[in-house]
Amino acid sequence: MIQTGELVLLISPEGKRYLRPLDPAQAFHTQEGLLKMDEVALAGFGACVRTHKGHPYRILKPTLHDCIKGVKRLTTIMYPKEIGYVLLKLGAGPGRRIIEAGSGSGGLTTALAWMAGDTGRVYTCEKRAEFSKLARENLERNGLAQRVSFFTRDVSEEGFPEEAHGADALFLDVREPSDCLEHAARAVCPGAPVGFLLPTTNQISDLLRGLETSEFDDVEVLEIMLRRYKPVADRLRPEDRMVAHTGFLVFARHKGLPPEPWTPPAPPESDAAPGTPPDSGTESGPETGPGPAAGEHAAREASGDRADAGS
Repeated sequence: MIQTGELVLLISPEGKRYLRPLDPAQAFHTQEGLLKMDEVALAGFGACVRTHKGHPYRILKPTLHDCIKGVKRLTTIMYPKEIGYVLLKLGAGPGRRIIEAGSGSGGLTTALAWMAGDTGRVYTCEKRAEFSKLARENLERNGLAQRVSFFTRDVSEEGFPEEAHGADALFLDVREPSDCLEHAARAVCPGAPVGFLLPTTNQISDLLRGLETSEFDDVEVLEIMLRRYKPVADRLRPEDRMVAHTGFLVFARHKGLPPEPWTPPAPPESDAAPGTPPDSGTESGPETGPGPAAGEHAAREASGDRADAGS
């Protein structure tokens, strides 16, 4: 049984998708007829219910992809193909604290909150109040608003909220991200990853110039393209149209703490007097050559040899 308020994904016979929170007291009006939500609750995920006209609707548990695609929008949202890479590069996950600037309609905010879990926190900043309000509504609709702190502020002028400082990562989706680099460097912990979304190449160039003199390095610039195929086994080929460009991604890392001063170790001190040549490392033995006793023995042997020769 599906609980009240839980998100459900309803799919029509033609494949049209509807994402909505479950309210058993309500009915869902579709082109194929009336769908009673109390019947949906009793049927559960994976089941199929029919409208009053007999049209079947599948009931599925929504994924993160479904939640992102289902947000109500006043702005262009970031596409899942970029969001997936952003989550990996930022290290998003349970317990992580991540700052976002440029909430928009809350597409990326939804993904960050989903990944942060109940032990993490997302701090999202948006300078336009109507966008911030919509982002909050979308997060509430997806049941994720309790993991997010919403701020209406211009981070290029005001910086990031104090409670967000020391964050594990940061992402900027603003018009002039180079104006926010100093604020970003103060807001993240040493070595933290940061990301940027930019629609044009000249904006990338401006950002790269700003990064050259900033507290960030290890810069990466990329673009992600997604090409879909028609799922027909006998005529498999790409779809006729594709979205050619959605945005450029730039990533960098905070340089971290400066290295501590280093002094090379002093050479080991020698016990020898000044001017004494260094020890070769081998012990010197007694002088070689015949001693007195050895000389007398050699003389006797020589005289004996001469006597033998004369006889």
